[in-house]
Amino acid sequence: MPRKPSSTPISRIAPGFRDQVLAVASRGPADLEDYNPNYVGGDISAGANTALQIPFRPRATLHPYSLGVPGIYLCSPATPPGAGVHGMDGFHAAESALELVTRSC
Repeated sequence: MPRKPSSTPISRIAPGFRDQVLAVASRGPADLEDYNPNYVGGDISAGANTALQIPFRPRATLHPYSLGVPGIYLCSPATPPGAGVHGMDGFHAAESALELVTRSC
């Protein structure tokens, strides 16, 4: 079965999206192993899923999404709520940024 670009479903609801994509890259397992040796028999989810690591990743702080640089936020499996493709880390990082902007206005 031929594979369709991942932009196909997006283009159905956002016409013209595909025209905005400048480049596409894909990596196979060997490429990923070369890119990050931790992936080989190791940790693909940016930290242990222990009781302390989940709320305090990547470091123990009240603001895990802020990198300490104004306007720069981290949203990855390294931030709460942790590993997965659920998108909640990005949601929480966006909320954190919005809260800061709202507070400063």
